[in-house]
Amino acid sequence: MNDDRPTVAAPATADPAGAADGEGPARQRGQEEPAPRRRRRGPGPFTLLLLPGLVTVTGVAAFLALTGGLPTPWPEGAEAEQAAVDIDPSYVPWLRKAASACTVLEPSVLAAQIDQLSGWSDDTDELSGHKGIADFTDGEWRTWGRDDDGNGRSSPLDPADAIMALGRQDCALAERMTELRTSGRINGDLVDLTLAAYAEGADAVTEAGRVPPTATAYLAEVEALVPRYEALDRDGAAGGTGRAAGALLAAPVSPLTVTSPYGSREHPLTGVTKLHTGVDFAARQGTPVAAARAGRVVFAASTTAYGNRVVIDHGTIEGKRLETTYSHLSSLDTAVGRTVEAGTMVGRVGSTGLSTGPHLHFEVVLDGYYTDPRPWLTPTG
Repeated sequence: MNDDRPTVAAPATADPAGAADGEGPARQRGQEEPAPRRRRRGPGPFTLLLLPGLVTVTGVAAFLALTGGLPTPWPEGAEAEQAAVDIDPSYVPWLRKAASACTVLEPSVLAAQIDQLSGWSDDTDELSGHKGIADFTDGEWRTWGRDDDGNGRSSPLDPADAIMALGRQDCALAERMTELRTSGRINGDLVDLTLAAYAEGADAVTEAGRVPPTATAYLAEVEALVPRYEALDRDGAAGGTGRAAGALLAAPVSPLTVTSPYGSREHPLTGVTKLHTGVDFAARQGTPVAAARAGRVVFAASTTAYGNRVVIDHGTIEGKRLETTYSHLSSLDTAVGRTVEAGTMVGRVGSTGLSTGPHLHFEVVLDGYYTDPRPWLTPTG
């Protein structure tokens, strides 16, 4: 592997304290009636004079980026993608995963909510007790919060946990609004009703029979922000292949049967507890392993800890490099410098290196940082 890619090439050196998959050193990064929400901290969403022009520019840029107008889905310096969704790219798969929990919620609406609530600031408001980008109180967090990214702690200050918790809360409210509308007790658009229930409480919506007047300002603020995030609602990674909306990577093996998830765990061979930097997928010895996305092979060799390992560079998303890795392979069927497409075979499942049996250890590395691969992947093979 090239010397200027130390964060991925590091596994080429044995790590005696590594997990069974041989991770090298890595940088880490009851439904309850909601109380009426407070308004956004900090400045407002848009200047009215700039909004129409900005929406037009971002819409055109997103269209070009997502329909093949640019040379690759995530080219070097993808200015169009940056203009379309100006947030930390590691949030994108979590927004899509959270929104996929119900049909009413779109990723753009969820992102607009967070923007309206906190402007993507993860600080704590000491006066109100609201914490993190999704503005949860401790009481709300006890209802909706979980350790969704598997890092060993559940916290509203953890962006992945916060995004997923807000999605659960919204989907629960959407379900209730759907039942009320079906029974004829309320009328209106389900998204609007759900946002109103979030802002003012489900009882206020039920009493009004529609979006209550007290929620209209909140709805207007969120809806004004939605165009900024509409690119999240389109599957820019699908490339016409029919992959599930919201998924950025195709399955490297099929089916995707997780035997060891991303997160802190005890090494089954050494007993050392550390970050498991990827996901282990069960598969028979010799099962073909496919590239998860188009890209260029930047590493393909045998290592002490990972065994036979392949690393693919997929270009950049919002200026941050995306790479995937495939480890413990029984054979290497590619070479450094080769260009691959999604689905191209790069090796076969094995148990080389520090491994307890045949499986694929699959990693997603975003700008040198390991991240949970599961929300990036299609749900099926």
